[in-house]
Amino acid sequence: MTQEIRELSIEENRTLDATEPLPFPFNQQTFCRYEPIEKRIDAARVLVVDNLLRDADDLSDVGHKEWGEAAAAQIKRERTIATLAIENILNNISRLVKNPISHVTHLANLATAVKEFKPDAIVLSGTLRDFDFYRPAIIDGFGNFIRTTKIPVLGICGGHQLVGLSFGAHVLTLDRLEQHEQRENRRNEYEYRFVRITDPQDPIFRGINSPGSGLWQDYTKQARILRVWQNHGLQLDQVPAGFKLLATSYLCRNQMMVNRDNGQLIYTVQFHLEKSFEDWNKTRTRWEHQNESRDGRILFENFIELALGHAQPAS
Repeated sequence: MTQEIRELSIEENRTLDATEPLPFPFNQQTFCRYEPIEKRIDAARVLVVDNLLRDADDLSDVGHKEWGEAAAAQIKRERTIATLAIENILNNISRLVKNPISHVTHLANLATAVKEFKPDAIVLSGTLRDFDFYRPAIIDGFGNFIRTTKIPVLGICGGHQLVGLSFGAHVLTLDRLEQHEQRENRRNEYEYRFVRITDPQDPIFRGINSPGSGLWQDYTKQARILRVWQNHGLQLDQVPAGFKLLATSYLCRNQMMVNRDNGQLIYTVQFHLEKSFEDWNKTRTRWEHQNESRDGRILFENFIELALGHAQPAS
């Protein structure tokens, strides 16, 4: 390439940049900012709830009938996914809290674990199977607990749906069909998606409205958008009574909600905010894209801080 052609090419690019901006106007930097994660929370006791099926005793009659002889293999898969899901949640807690104390329990043992462990906060994992595969007593027991607990709760994906179910919402596919009507080939939300914040004043979004705040991405501060990891084929048909919608999207309206009635503090998210660190922690280099999941990490951190500040009645 001659010097004249090179200079002309550079000038054309400058003109193009000036007259034809990128279609998505936010975060047009040509670099990835290195962002070390500093632990700002001194200590927290967090109970992590494994919401996936453990064994054949957790199965409902529907589950036994539909799985038949394949039940053992399906349960084995549940346990594999549960290990990954719980590891992600524990990883968030350990990377955000200086002195974390975590304990893992199963959904069926939640009430007992709370009495023994006395957590500052509870985090509900996602799920894999439809809720009619669960033994009804497990779902009913969770409902009795969640409707009365004053301990702050964060529900993730299937945990979000479990909470909604317990407060009167209905769980449907993204095509708004009953779960049993569409077991296979469901429409789903998968990989990183944008959701729009509907109530930026909620304290879970601390820092969005603060001038010069470096917490959030430009698109979050300017357009109230979160970029979060999705992996689900079910949704809540409504925001239950007592809850307030915090974020929404075109394919699944109820992406995030909160309940502060009667001394409760329950945040739930349809997306997987716990993937805050998983994507870049596997390769510890300066060039990993830490900002990829920053929105989820900030929400998780803000929840823990809000949980620690939540006034609970003396027992």
